[in-house]
Amino acid sequence: MLTKNQELEIIITDLGSEGEGIGHTEDGMTVFVTDALPGDKVLAHITKVKKAYAYAFAAKLLEPSSFRVEAKCAVARKCGGCTFQHMDYKKQLEYKQEKVYNCLTRIGGIENPPMETIVGADTPFFYRNKAQFPVGTDKEGKAVVGFYRRHSHDVVANTECTIQAALNEPVLEAVQKFLNDYKIAPYNEETGTGLVRHVFTRTGFTSKEFMVCIVVNGDSLPHSEVLTETLKEVVAKEGYELKSLSLNINKKNTNVIMGDKCVPVYGELYIEDYIGDVKFRISPLSFYQVNPEQTRKLYDLAKEYAGLTGKEVLWDLYCGIGTISLYLASGAKTVYGVEIVPEAIADARVNAELNGIKNAEFFVGASEDVASELPTPDIIVVDPPRKGCDQKLLDTIVSVKPERVVYVSCDPATLARDLKFLLQNGYELKRVRPVDQFPHTTHVETVGLLSRA
Repeated sequence: MLTKNQELEIIITDLGSEGEGIGHTEDGMTVFVTDALPGDKVLAHITKVKKAYAYAFAAKLLEPSSFRVEAKCAVARKCGGCTFQHMDYKKQLEYKQEKVYNCLTRIGGIENPPMETIVGADTPFFYRNKAQFPVGTDKEGKAVVGFYRRHSHDVVANTECTIQAALNEPVLEAVQKFLNDYKIAPYNEETGTGLVRHVFTRTGFTSKEFMVCIVVNGDSLPHSEVLTETLKEVVAKEGYELKSLSLNINKKNTNVIMGDKCVPVYGELYIEDYIGDVKFRISPLSFYQVNPEQTRKLYDLAKEYAGLTGKEVLWDLYCGIGTISLYLASGAKTVYGVEIVPEAIADARVNAELNGIKNAEFFVGASEDVASELPTPDIIVVDPPRKGCDQKLLDTIVSVKPERVVYVSCDPATLARDLKFLLQNGYELKRVRPVDQFPHTTHVETVGLLSRA
C-alpha cells in the first residue's frame, strides 16, 4: 500500500485528460504523475493516496522519454500556465487528437467517428493576444509581476512568457519598475490591502494596437501620467501604438480577476484587430479568441462545414461579440446572433457597423427564448462555453430542424455529450476536426458537422 511522501520508480505509459503522466505500481495501482511523459522513467513522490489510485510529482527524471524536449520557458515547471512545454509539439498534437477521439467514443458512444487530422499551429510560441498577470510581493518586499504557481495563488515572478505576445515582456518590466519606484503596494489577497492586483494586456497583432489595463483595489492609480508616458515609449519601440491605458476597478474580496467597471487613463477603452479580413473592436471585458492565427483556421473550418451558398438563414448561438456571425456573414443570406450578455451584443452591433455588414442582426437573451422570434434556420452554429450547450437549447435545435448544425467546442467531453443527444434525435455526424488553439496546454478546440438524417 502506498503512503504519502513515499518515493518509488515508475515508468509512465500514458497521459491523463489534464496532461498528467499515468503509470502503475508493481501491484497494478494507478499513479497520476505531474511533469511526466509517456516513456519517462521517474522517481515519483506520492502526494495523495486514494483507494484505487494515487497522485505524485516527478521528483527526479531517471530516464527521459523520446518525446521530451527542453522547455523554452525557464519557469515552465513552476508556472501554472503551460502543461506541455517539455513535450515535442508533434506529440502534443497526437495527444489532443486522441483526447477528442476518446471523448467521442467513450462519452458520446460514437463508433468510428469521422475524424480529420488536427489543425496544428504554424507558430506555437508567442501566440496569445490576451494576458493577465498577477502582481505580488517577493521576499524582499518588492513588487513582482508574473503568473500563479500551479494549483496556488503564489506569484511566480516572470515577465518573459513564451506563449504570450513578446511585447508583454518590456511592458511588464516597465510596470514593475514603476510600482517599485513609486512604492505602490501590490494587493494582498489574505488581508485585502494593497492597490494593484493584476496587469491585463491585449495585443492587436495585425492592427499593431496595444492595450494595458491595471486592475486596482481602489479608484485611481498614483502617478498614472508617468506610467502613461513610459508605456507609450516602450510600446512604440516595439513597433506598436499604445491605444488604450485604463484602470479596472475591483474592490471586492474575491479571486475574480476583473471588476465590472473600467476607467480610461489614456486613449480609448478598446483596441481594434482582425480575424481574417473582419475587424473587431475589443474592450478589456470583451470575450475574444486569444490566438488570432488559429482562430482564422477554426472559423475557416466552420465556414467550410457550413457549406454556405449565399441563400441560407444562419443562427449563431452563444455568439459573444459576433466573431463567428460576422466571419460567416459574407457567405449567408442572413445571420442572426444570439447571446445572453447584453454588453457582448452591444459590441457585436458595433462590430457589424464597423465592417459595413448589413445582413447580420443580434439579439439579447437565452437562445431557446429568442428562437420563436427568428426565421427558421437552414444552419445553426453553436460555440458554447466549456460546460457545453444548455439542454433547452439542444431541445430548440431539434425542434426547429435545421439542415446542418456546426458545433464549435472548447471542451471535447461536453461536445461528445451534446453530440450524443443530437445523434439520438435525428442527426448524423458527418465531420469532426480538432484545432490546436492553445499550444503547450491540454486544451483543444473542435469543429463538428451534423446533418439531418
